[in-house]
Amino acid sequence: MNWILDADIAGFFDAVSHEWLIKFVEHRIGDQRVIRLIRKWLKTGVTEEDGQTMPTQIGTPQGAVISPLLANIYLHYVFDLWAHQWRSRQARGNVIIVRYADDIVVGFEHEVEARRFLTELRERLAQFALSLHPEKTRLIEFGRHAASDRERRGQGRPESFAFLGFTHICAKSRRGDFQLRRKTRRDRMRARLAAIKQELRWHRHASIPEQGLWLRHVVTGYFAYHAVPTNAPALSAFRYFVSQLWFRSLKQRSQRSAITWRQMAKLEAQWLPKPRILHPWPNKRFAVKHPRWEPYALIGLVRICAGGAQQ
Repeated sequence: MNWILDADIAGFFDAVSHEWLIKFVEHRIGDQRVIRLIRKWLKTGVTEEDGQTMPTQIGTPQGAVISPLLANIYLHYVFDLWAHQWRSRQARGNVIIVRYADDIVVGFEHEVEARRFLTELRERLAQFALSLHPEKTRLIEFGRHAASDRERRGQGRPESFAFLGFTHICAKSRRGDFQLRRKTRRDRMRARLAAIKQELRWHRHASIPEQGLWLRHVVTGYFAYHAVPTNAPALSAFRYFVSQLWFRSLKQRSQRSAITWRQMAKLEAQWLPKPRILHPWPNKRFAVKHPRWEPYALIGLVRICAGGAQQ
């Protein structure tokens, strides 16, 4: 892959066309009772500040459990099927498509195909009342040759892109080989730490073992998703900041609190798991655990992303 299309659909959940969505659902479901139920879900409406409910004409209901399912149905027909046909009929180089809900990343071997895909994608989405965000949608040069090619042209380092909570960076290994480096997005980490700080206030007067057990679950759950290769510094930083928040919370329990850094270090070692990489490298995960042959993809092994639609 030499080019990455980082596509963002503008206000997707608020722009879904009810008419098209019902047509897509009717393509697979013939029971009109189910169709009527989905129509009622879509027409739930929005409750305003004065207590009045305004019926919605477009978009999926905010917070409804069915919204992600309806969104995936909509994009399956609008994007997935179209992208598969585009790749099999028009692409001459390698093309890898990964979609998770309304987040889309497409990798291309050739720049001309990437730009043509972007142009035709805009036209395709416009047919179904959708559009790409003009500022968040980017086509960037990315891959094992991006750094050297840009340096030869006198340009800066390759841009990075964010996907599913990680920033993806063109980097080099210790041996000087190309390495796809993934780091936890800073804004996502800050948001999670802010939530932990708020919850610590609610648990302030709980016993230390109760707080420690809860924080152990929090840190373990965070590591379960973010402990990917090359992300060890972010894991260590998260654990450090959680320990700092816990220390401040314990200091604020009362004016007589006399907990020291030495005591805090013991609590940290006892309750907070140490950072370690839990997920294998991508080549081991994808090529060994999920081998799949797709002749139309023009490549031997198709990369699989956990969740969402993969092609």
